[in-house]
Amino acid sequence: MKLGISSYSLQGAISSKKMTILDVIQYVADLGAEHIEIVPIGFNLLENPNLADSVRHKAEETGIEISNYAIGANFLTATKEEFEKEIDRVKREVEIANRLGVKLMRHDVAWKSANEISITNFESDLPQMVEASQRIADYAAEFDIVTSVENHGYYVQASDRVQRLLSEVNRANFKTTLDTGNFLCVDEDPVAAVKNNIPFASMVHVKDFYRRTSPIGLGEGWFPSSSGNYLRGAITGHGDINLPEVLKVIKQSGYNGYISIEFEGLEDCEKAAKMSFKNVQAIWEAI
Repeated sequence: MKLGISSYSLQGAISSKKMTILDVIQYVADLGAEHIEIVPIGFNLLENPNLADSVRHKAEETGIEISNYAIGANFLTATKEEFEKEIDRVKREVEIANRLGVKLMRHDVAWKSANEISITNFESDLPQMVEASQRIADYAAEFDIVTSVENHGYYVQASDRVQRLLSEVNRANFKTTLDTGNFLCVDEDPVAAVKNNIPFASMVHVKDFYRRTSPIGLGEGWFPSSSGNYLRGAITGHGDINLPEVLKVIKQSGYNGYISIEFEGLEDCEKAAKMSFKNVQAIWEAI
């Protein structure tokens, strides 16, 4: 197992201009992480490919790996022209991943609001999601890159839906970026869901949430799950997910790849990323 941090965890510092992505790489390396995952929020490598070169060089200079390149995408477009345009954009992002020197890349496939995520809609949209994922995976294979879908965005978030998509795409280089926290967004038990999907994981995100059943008195930072519970990002290890049991499932599965901390709470992101990293490190060593 190689423990690292997603640049997403430091997006608060990036968005406020306190840190650049190069500063984030240095910060992550200084914490003792083995890798950094690049999530282009607050910067754009597609529009600035020279920055991709700088990111790669900075990682080499600090002695850490770039584990994964994680981008957004939505292939459920209104027209065929828009569908082709989105596929072309994601293919260009594959080229950025190759420029970064990574062999793993996550892209989303679809986003829908909680009132549109019925299984009927999912099955109806599945062929379009499958075609796009196959075409991206086939293109990525030319660069020896494994693409993946994250349990993310309500629509393709439950463990069985992720598996359904993987099965239909049927590409050896199309897997899942398994996020330990995101299953709560569709009210699925994280321990059970991780057990379901760890065999198909190319990458693991460790995220934690606070969970409440009522919005009364919660204040800012909370958002609803698909069934009406409420979640807020937490420092990893401080939330309501049974993280020791989740990590035990991952460890006992024999998974030996990258594990990336994802923090998205209200606390100061630099302090929270450091605490999250140390917490996961300690739990992993103890289980």
